[in-house]
Amino acid sequence: MNKILALLFALFSLAASAQTEEPAAQSPQPAAQGQALRIGYLSYDSALVRMADYALVQQQMAEMRSAYEAEMQRVEDEFNQKYEAFLEGQKDFPRTILLKRQTELQTLLQRNVDFRRRAQAELQQAERQAMQPLHQRLADAIARVATEQGLAVVLNTDSRACPFVDPALSVDVSQAVNDLLR
Repeated sequence: MNKILALLFALFSLAASAQTEEPAAQSPQPAAQGQALRIGYLSYDSALVRMADYALVQQQMAEMRSAYEAEMQRVEDEFNQKYEAFLEGQKDFPRTILLKRQTELQTLLQRNVDFRRRAQAELQQAERQAMQPLHQRLADAIARVATEQGLAVVLNTDSRACPFVDPALSVDVSQAVNDLLR
């Protein structure tokens, strides 16, 4: 929150100093022409969810999660069968066989835990990679709308980081961004 306030303060300071100086010969910004800074806002998450490819990425991720969960269930069932067999026969096993089976079960359990950890990491990585093009397209659309509307900043209203935006001093760019992404 402090970073946002510091950024806004810096932008307003820049705008004030730009109004007192002569505008540059190259593409003057709206603040340099004596206009107030304009701020846009939108819910980034809502815009992301409305993208056409978002549902496809979520479906692909659900299929991948399902495949990993099925494999995790299979290895868990395998471990449980071996453990039950061990429990049933442990009183009859000679010490050497008992120790060998305990070691096998411990190794199998550790492999299962390692697999679960790797699967979760791979799922997270796959989701980041699948979502990256969507985030880039959304960022490009926001930048384009901001440029077209002469906005100095576009705030993300998600996660209560920006609890109030004065509608008289800002513009909701949600619809323009959504239209651009279609």
